Amino acid sequence: MPIPSLFKSVCILAVQRALMIARWGGGMVIAGALTLGSVAQAANPDAADMRMRGSATAPLTLIEYSDFTCGYCLKFFRETWPRLQAKYVDAGKVRFVYRDYPRGDQGAPVEAAVASRCAGEQGRYWPMHDRLFGERGQLNGTVYERIAASLGLNRSAFARCMQEGKHLRGILQDREEAGSWGFRGTPGFVLMRTDATLTETAPAIAIPGAFPFEVFEEEIEKLLASAPPQSRDQAPGHLSSVSRAEP
Repeated sequence: MPIPSLFKSVCILAVQRALMIARWGGGMVIAGALTLGSVAQAANPDAADMRMRGSATAPLTLIEYSDFTCGYCLKFFRETWPRLQAKYVDAGKVRFVYRDYPRGDQGAPVEAAVASRCAGEQGRYWPMHDRLFGERGQLNGTVYERIAASLGLNRSAFARCMQEGKHLRGILQDREEAGSWGFRGTPGFVLMRTDATLTETAPAIAIPGAFPFEVFEEEIEKLLASAPPQSRDQAPGHLSSVSRAEP
């Protein structure tokens, strides 16, 4: 089946920030590479498994592509995430999904992503995720072991998981997915309707950068308001894309 092409892009300047708006038809491609399958996986609670926060039936899904060693990712985690969680995630309006986007092929960016997934095997993904960001990028094997012990993990199982490297493929797949959205740095965010039925009229929104809470709030409210009245608790999904220049 042929893959639809990029049809239209428009640039708008508003409220002292640039908005680059790109619309795609057919729901198959973002920046020439994102397939409907990867969008559906991102919006599928089973695929997101332990790396999801919030209600699986929330009308909107926000995906973050991030690196535990990234300063701007830490800025989002400390300043913007708590407000998003309180207003939208805990309220059942937005489901949050974390994706790994290590900025290197080895070292702390990859090791920290592996550590979070190894903790997830023992049901402690989010506590590990939060503690890793709490280390402010100062990450190494000793830190992972210390956090694992403080979380009550089976340390031998955790160490074995770290050594086996079985999560590396999934981590690099996340990074490839981020690239297919057009992201070239961290963090990057995609906001979409959870059911991910993709059309040109109701967009998925790519936000490349650690923007303030108000930017996320504006885009979330737009998508919530654009849902048909009978479907706002379970809004239908569609696709276009909006990307913003870094502040």
